[in-house]
Parts: sequence; C-alpha cells; structure tokens
Amino acid sequence: MSVQAEMEQILRDAFAPTRLEVINDSACHSGHSGDDGSGESHFTIVIESNAFDGQSRLNRQRMVNKALGDIPGQRVHALAIKASAPAEQASS
Repeated sequence: MSVQAEMEQILRDAFAPTRLEVINDSACHSGHSGDDGSGESHFTIVIESNAFDGQSRLNRQRMVNKALGDIPGQRVHALAIKASAPAEQASS
C-alpha cells in the first residue's frame, strides 16, 4: 500500500471526514531537501470533519499528526495540513 493510501485510510478511520484530499506534492520537491526518491516525501492534507469543531488550528494539526503516528517526520518529510469543521465551510 502506498503511503498516500495508508494516510487516507487512517484519516477516514480516525475522523470520518466529510471531505478528504491527500495530495502528493513530491514531484514539486524533486531534488530538494527531504526528497528521498520514493515519490512520497511531501504531501498536503485537506480534511473536513466534525471532530475539528471547536478546536484551534494548532489542535487540529496535532490531532491529524497523532492519528498518522510515525508517518510524519519518519516516512514523510513534509506535511501541510488544512483541517476544518463542516460548519466553517458552509459559512464561507
């Protein structure tokens, strides 16, 4: 299973998101620091879940990182997280 697919499954199980995108940005960082040649070193996660309701941006990022376990920092060099609650998107 790819790292991307593994992250998607973990996040679905942990947060039951109403929206989830795990975007592989690795090609944009080819040859840069942290590029291990695997093609799975840099990702952006866009996730919307009721679990984030009332949580600060920092807490949301901590929740995602905790759910992903050793993936950030060990198996993935860089991870951008955009986490929101469904009500925030509806009012935008």
